[in-house]
Amino acid sequence: MAKQKAPFPFQMRIIHRYLGYFLAGIMAVYAVSGIIMVYRETDFLKNEVITERQLEPNLTAAELIPKIRKSGKVEKTEGDILYFKNGNYNQKTGIVRIKKLELPFVLEKMERIHKATTNSPLYFLNIFFGASLLFFVLSAFWMYTPKMPVFKKGMYFAAAGIILTLILVFI
Repeated sequence: MAKQKAPFPFQMRIIHRYLGYFLAGIMAVYAVSGIIMVYRETDFLKNEVITERQLEPNLTAAELIPKIRKSGKVEKTEGDILYFKNGNYNQKTGIVRIKKLELPFVLEKMERIHKATTNSPLYFLNIFFGASLLFFVLSAFWMYTPKMPVFKKGMYFAAAGIILTLILVFI
């Protein structure tokens, strides 16, 4: 007896289920790092890291800023010390101290996933994950036949989710 092919909605459920299990870990990482990214403009979970570098002594404000950052300005001068945002430079010794707030190592690595560009190996992971999420969205509509009450109820929830997202995006 020939094996009968499973209906399309059933096949979608199977793929949806196993892809979901496969992506469970990465979804957890994206969820945690996405929440952390909301607080990226605050000091939440960040540690203060002070770095010291030796530069040439007697640099002027105009010479100093390009050596320590892309933009900025010297905010004040007291004696031989030039103060700028998050640091200072001693003109006599040439030592520059810069204070930065950084996430702990593991959280910093997790956050990099969201910041990946086409120059990063994480780029392929992001494309795969995004395509997988899109599959989840589409396959959910084939999990049940349109005649079933759960499908109709699901359409109301889908519409509510779309409307809520549009409201939040355009506020």
